[in-house]
Amino acid sequence: MRIILYLGKGGVGKTTVAAATALRSAALGHRTLVVSTDIAHSLADSLDHPLGSEPVAVAPNLFAQEINVLDEVREHWGKLQGYMGNLLRKQGMSRAIAEEMAIIPGMEEIVSLLHIHRSAMEGHFDRVIVDAAPTGETMRLLTLPESFQWYVDRFYNWGDTAVRLTGGLLRRLMPDKDPLRGLPQLVEDVKLLQGILSDPSISSYRLVLNPEKMVIKEAARALTYLSLFGYPVDAAVVNRVLPGILSDGQGNVRVAQPSDDPYLYSLQQTQARYLAEIERDFYPLPIFRSGWTSGEMVGLEPLHQLALDLFGERDPGEIFFTGQAQEVVEEGEDYVLKLPLPHVELHKVKLTKRGDELFVAIGNFKREMLLPAVLAQRDAAEAVFAQGVLKIRFPPKG
Repeated sequence: MRIILYLGKGGVGKTTVAAATALRSAALGHRTLVVSTDIAHSLADSLDHPLGSEPVAVAPNLFAQEINVLDEVREHWGKLQGYMGNLLRKQGMSRAIAEEMAIIPGMEEIVSLLHIHRSAMEGHFDRVIVDAAPTGETMRLLTLPESFQWYVDRFYNWGDTAVRLTGGLLRRLMPDKDPLRGLPQLVEDVKLLQGILSDPSISSYRLVLNPEKMVIKEAARALTYLSLFGYPVDAAVVNRVLPGILSDGQGNVRVAQPSDDPYLYSLQQTQARYLAEIERDFYPLPIFRSGWTSGEMVGLEPLHQLALDLFGERDPGEIFFTGQAQEVVEEGEDYVLKLPLPHVELHKVKLTKRGDELFVAIGNFKREMLLPAVLAQRDAAEAVFAQGVLKIRFPPKG
């Protein structure tokens, strides 16, 4: 089974790309499920087909669903959430704070992804294409199941006596309704889920972005954290590229067919600059591009055309890239950031760091990246470029 998750800033076109990918996959004969985990669903609008919380047949081999996150949480977590809230109130918390604390961070994402995995296995789908929530919400997955396990452990330890007493009483009085009975299994399910989501032979993450500064920044941050936690990113998708812009795929982008309209020509120049930045900053990921269209991207025919524009005759379920676009390793007390770079002339490496931003310059090659917190707290001491990999050392402060 393959799981492909599309993520990016809200409004960049994740839904249409996910729907187009799923449609093309189904057309190639793979039983495919496309599912939205975003609270503000738009998958039904994109497919121009009514959807519900269970998979609905949309086309041959293609099924789609929009998960109702709140209903899922209430169904699978409601009893335990109520029990935890009551326990916390008995410890002196106000009702409002107790009910808020009873919701384990990331529970919405956990329940959604567990539901997707269960649907995939029970429905015998070959592929699951996920239209994920906007980047910030999706990034909460990165600390799971570690933070989930930590929260559960704190709950047991903090209210240990109360848990034993009330839990034992509940088990004797209502053995079929013990609200704590499913918690260990839930933890194990989350651990299994993380293994699946970090397995590059099963899961792939794809960043969807537009050639705009703020969008690029957010996608770059997502790439950094996905790489840090070992989640396999295999491609980037750039939407809404204006016509007349050509690239050699190595960061050299130009306006080959300038528009006669001064406004559109200015936009072409801006996009060309940002497309060059994308090709440099997201190297060595393959980058798929789609252009502006005159009509709305609604219905199966426009989505089919979008899939052809993006992938051509290729199967979108392929694993387009294996390896790490970035990697952080420990060497003694130092952290070393490893960045694969395209073939550039080796000159003196110049590093400039401002907060969590790192600017790298080697001759005419420049790259800007956002550092994870573990590196942002340190200063970059030295950089060595060898065998196509730039290694930047971050020793401890002091």
